[in-house]
Amino acid sequence: MNALDQVITDMDFDFLGAGDHAISVDGVRKALGNDHIVLLDIRTDQEVAYTAFPFAVHIPLHELPHRLDELPRDKCIVAFCSSVFRGAVAYTYLKAKGFDEVKGLTASMEELVKIFKPGPLAKM
Repeated sequence: MNALDQVITDMDFDFLGAGDHAISVDGVRKALGNDHIVLLDIRTDQEVAYTAFPFAVHIPLHELPHRLDELPRDKCIVAFCSSVFRGAVAYTYLKAKGFDEVKGLTASMEELVKIFKPGPLAKM
């Protein structure tokens, strides 16, 4: 069985029910400043031109196979996009490539942007 087959096979009811594969927007807010967490923005360059997150590593999903060496393997990678779909693809791909600590953001872009308004930022 190859690595991708194994990752998919492991995604059973217990795995999904535990929720360890995901992080909420509140979890991201709490994780900001934690040097063990790397936020991975997998949106396209065009999307980032409109809304950039300077605290995140930006690698568009379609470039990820050629840029894996830019990601640390000893940290938790949290993949996000403007929806949840590409984050799930990146999660699965990174797990298949041997990254042990990976999560997908379960929030929309609108929810993510909200935590960077002055009120929430002041509380960080």
